[in-house]
Amino acid sequence: MFWEKWLARRYPAYELYLYGEGNYAEENKNLLLTGIPVLFLPGNAGSYKQVRSLGSIALRKAEDVDFKYHFNFFSVNFNEELVALYGGSLQRQTKFVHECIKVILKLYRDREFAPTSVAIVGHSMGGLVARALLTLKNFKPGLINLLITQATPHVAPVMPLDKYLTDFYTAVNNHWILKAQDLRNLTTLSVAGGFRDYQVRSGLAFLPRLSQHDSALSVVVKKQTIFLVLHGVMLDSFLCNACINITEDPKKRMSVLHHHFVRHPAKTFEENPEAFTELTGAFMWIPVKASKWTYSVYNDSDGKYFTFPLASHRKSYSHVYCENSMLVDIWELARGKRRGVFSNSFYFSFFLFLFFPPFFLSFFCFFKVVLLKLQDYTSLSHIVIQVPPTVGNKYTLGCEFFKQDSRTVQLPVTHLFSFGLSSSKILLNSTGLLYNVQLQHFNRVRILLNILNMLYVHLLKMKACLAFFGYKDNYQLSCCFRVPSFMEISAKLHIAQPQNDSRVPELNIYSSSDCQYEVSNTNLFYSYFIIRFHAGSLPVYVVCNIFLAYGGQLSTLMSTGSLLERYFFFCHKTAKPYKVEPLISIVVFLQGFNWFREIWESLSLPEVDAAVLSSQDAWFPLVSLILFLFGTGIAYWSGVFFSTSLRLFSSLWLTLIRPTVLQKDNKLITPRRLCGVLSLALVSWTTCGAFAVFIIYLQYLFKVLKATQSLSNSTTVAEAVNSLKMHVTILNLFTWIVLLNLPSLIYWLKNLRYSVRLDPDPCRSTAIILVCILEILMNSSTSEVKSSKLLKIAAKVPLPLSVAMLAFGRMHLYKVPHFVTLSLLLHVLCCIV
Repeated sequence: MFWEKWLARRYPAYELYLYGEGNYAEENKNLLLTGIPVLFLPGNAGSYKQVRSLGSIALRKAEDVDFKYHFNFFSVNFNEELVALYGGSLQRQTKFVHECIKVILKLYRDREFAPTSVAIVGHSMGGLVARALLTLKNFKPGLINLLITQATPHVAPVMPLDKYLTDFYTAVNNHWILKAQDLRNLTTLSVAGGFRDYQVRSGLAFLPRLSQHDSALSVVVKKQTIFLVLHGVMLDSFLCNACINITEDPKKRMSVLHHHFVRHPAKTFEENPEAFTELTGAFMWIPVKASKWTYSVYNDSDGKYFTFPLASHRKSYSHVYCENSMLVDIWELARGKRRGVFSNSFYFSFFLFLFFPPFFLSFFCFFKVVLLKLQDYTSLSHIVIQVPPTVGNKYTLGCEFFKQDSRTVQLPVTHLFSFGLSSSKILLNSTGLLYNVQLQHFNRVRILLNILNMLYVHLLKMKACLAFFGYKDNYQLSCCFRVPSFMEISAKLHIAQPQNDSRVPELNIYSSSDCQYEVSNTNLFYSYFIIRFHAGSLPVYVVCNIFLAYGGQLSTLMSTGSLLERYFFFCHKTAKPYKVEPLISIVVFLQGFNWFREIWESLSLPEVDAAVLSSQDAWFPLVSLILFLFGTGIAYWSGVFFSTSLRLFSSLWLTLIRPTVLQKDNKLITPRRLCGVLSLALVSWTTCGAFAVFIIYLQYLFKVLKATQSLSNSTTVAEAVNSLKMHVTILNLFTWIVLLNLPSLIYWLKNLRYSVRLDPDPCRSTAIILVCILEILMNSSTSEVKSSKLLKIAAKVPLPLSVAMLAFGRMHLYKVPHFVTLSLLLHVLCCIV
């Protein structure tokens, strides 16, 4: 580890490391570095040691070439901070990374070809920190030329729990959109983990829509292969012809990215591939005139060249498709060239599905495939396939000429609201090797492929591509098998299809003549869509239901003067989404009109979260209804668990401690309570607001336990029962507020050795208000509330506040405590007035 003293004093919790192991570490302990600098940034709760996944692969590759070129991997220790939940340290991390880049480049200043920039690999939130470097006023964009992010939520935070997090996202994304022209020299790659990444869905990992698309690429890649591919990307991007350094050509860097992640993921990058390839060897030349041809060979010691004339096929067919189970190449024979010399060398694309279960791998025949449009190669006369000697091996080849229309079928996708009860299907004949199934009205569906009479040696080979992302990214499919004749593929969109894009997603089926194929689809939309896209907003619906139950208790107290029913009854009674959702839907509809939007903006009102989600094609009212019902269930059963736990703890307390009678103090504000409030306010101001909230929560919980114990000790009166029911509901509501503020408390406790005061603190001011409110509420009773003149207002406020909570809290969870605090403040006023 190396360090500059002033930097250590300014950022005591952060460190910069150089990765090394074995002899390599011994040789570089004096920091006389000769490699290519790469900086790794860990993400949320990530460790700097994660750099080993990349560094060890790079080190092995460097040893293979005797360190002719190699990388120096640096890693930043962010103290495993929870930056995905607490955004107050993101700006500090960004500034520290800027200083690290300058320190790293100083280590190379005595080299003959000293690097002027550093490549950055950012994992999770580390990728967002890397993008935020461009927003710093004194940052020189030339310090980074290549930025690779892995599973980074670029679009929005997964859990927007504080204002600093959402503001940081807004600043970074706005800068990248508005300053897109200035970022053209920076090559950016965003890699999403697909459906196996349960923390960051792939739709969040796509870079914001830039005005220039030639400097950024977003892809979805299986995690098992990412480190090997990234090493190839960095190696091909860094090496120049004159020196070992980062190439200054952004077009070359982008061509490398497209080569490895879009076109040829298994092939070595060649900047200027040879236009001519000479076929050598005394191989037999065999002409093939059939439009469909297959060839199998086993243990053949003689190589062969198979030639396919194109002139006779151009009039009848539009495409030619070839597949093979060996690593052989294909060439197009140019007219007028001498025999054995060929131009325009093309290679098979190699597709290997790594997500198949291991016990299926023994049944697989791995294939290379190529598909050519004859119209694009009018000057070529032949296609040639070279088959090398196959001693001890068995290989299979297949080629066919076909018309595209004859191999294209349309599969209408079932309606969005079919709920999996209906499906559509088509039956494919097995005369061809390739079929193109167009999925009409595709919208996050599940496709079931039934393979009839399937043989193990001819398993289905498939690849699906979508152009919705703007870069022709590979569309990831997760597969599971039901042996021997059934395969299920779950196909879902990562992001919504743009409104101006009318292209249809396609499923390419590479078939076998030994099989029959039935393709059907069933729409199981909600199980995926709701959980994957909107699980983060579920706490808002839970709090909303508890809030409505709390309002129902106040209304009952106002009308009858007592609370005869428990919390569960009110939770069931007040769960009426038709009183909450329609108003939000009306506002979203009206915001589509310019006059309403102007009025809305003139009132300085924030945009409704549902409108933002609707613009992203990720929202419609029925989803909110389902989330509301989920929230009702969670609110109900969490209330059952909470009340049961209180009774159990009070019973345990009653058996261990001598029963005491709870003394009632008629005064809500006493000198002792005032001192307690001032003390907790001081704790909130000088340390952490969430800590003060947690202390007052424990104090409230202790008060309720004593009240429950007192009622269990046969001193029950109606007024005490009513008060206890109200306190249990408030405490249940307050529990969720504590949970929403918990990340900042954990962050503060973890960094307590560096600083006693959390700065910035997202809930400092809210905590001071809550301390004052709860100190009064925990000592209040329903007798004071039901006689108040403000009870009618306090009973009606939870409903509009619930509407506001759902309107503005889905994408901003930190706003939820504000609405609850406002209602509790009215409750306190009812105790006083």
